[in-house]
Amino acid sequence: MTKLLLFIALFISSISFAQKERSIAFYNVENLFDTIDGLNDDAEFLPSAKNQWNSNRYIEKIQHINKVLGELNTPLIVGFCEIENASVVRDIIKGSAFPNLFGLVHYESPDARGIDVAMIYDSSYLKVAASGKLRFLLPGQESPSTRDILWAKYAHNKDTIFTLVNHWPSRRSGQDESEPNRIKAAETAKYFIDSLLKVNCNYKIVFMGDLNDYPSDKSPKLIEEKLNPMILASSGEFGGSHNYNNEWNVLDHIMVSQGFMKKKGIKVVKNSGIIHSFDFLLTEYKEQIVPFRTYGGSKYLGGYSDHLPVSIKVLAP
Repeated sequence: MTKLLLFIALFISSISFAQKERSIAFYNVENLFDTIDGLNDDAEFLPSAKNQWNSNRYIEKIQHINKVLGELNTPLIVGFCEIENASVVRDIIKGSAFPNLFGLVHYESPDARGIDVAMIYDSSYLKVAASGKLRFLLPGQESPSTRDILWAKYAHNKDTIFTLVNHWPSRRSGQDESEPNRIKAAETAKYFIDSLLKVNCNYKIVFMGDLNDYPSDKSPKLIEEKLNPMILASSGEFGGSHNYNNEWNVLDHIMVSQGFMKKKGIKVVKNSGIIHSFDFLLTEYKEQIVPFRTYGGSKYLGGYSDHLPVSIKVLAP
């Protein structure tokens, strides 16, 4: 009996050892523009503009993002928002600890400010089987004017992972006035997710992004009808990923399908959602702990972002 128990313990241990814990993360990097005058409305982020966005500040920003990636312990997939183009993400990859490891998925979006979403992935482990963008019209508009929803289909052996990266319309015009815009984004994402699950209810799907809405709002609730939320107020030290008017709340979300939580192949570790609050990401403002951002208005602060990064853990065989 003792030998049998020992054999079982060793067998379980060998299974655990064969599975490596990795992370899947999302990070709103706050206005990562290059220093070149482009076709979009990027005038405030040029060397001659009021923000005095120059090469030294740009390089420091890239270094900051890579410091965050280093703390995430070689993530499997990372979604970004508020990046200007593919070039700035390539600079992140070049400046990382593993410049030959990460691949890139990106499409230019019609956002007026010229900010997009993108994702990088461990190309030694995952292969891109397909990718694309979900473009949608906001209510009352005749042409697209906001960020696309980026998607990629990754393959590893017999495993398939669908990943969606989002940056939904802002609350700038007011929460109530702008809510229909985010509901439209949610409906677009939900339709895509639903179409996947109709093909295979066990598909592994990870949905991430800055939704500009809190977990209790209508638009995230639409996605929750299909996927399981992993980032909650309890996932972080301060109760949120963003601070507005000295109140913390969750704007940055990760949700996964039920099929991603099953035992076979790559799987999500339950209750593993984390809002990362590394000391270097935080500062004190008016006696409150807040994210250490790059700019406060037009004043250069030299920080990281006005959002904290979020991640989940997966076991990758």
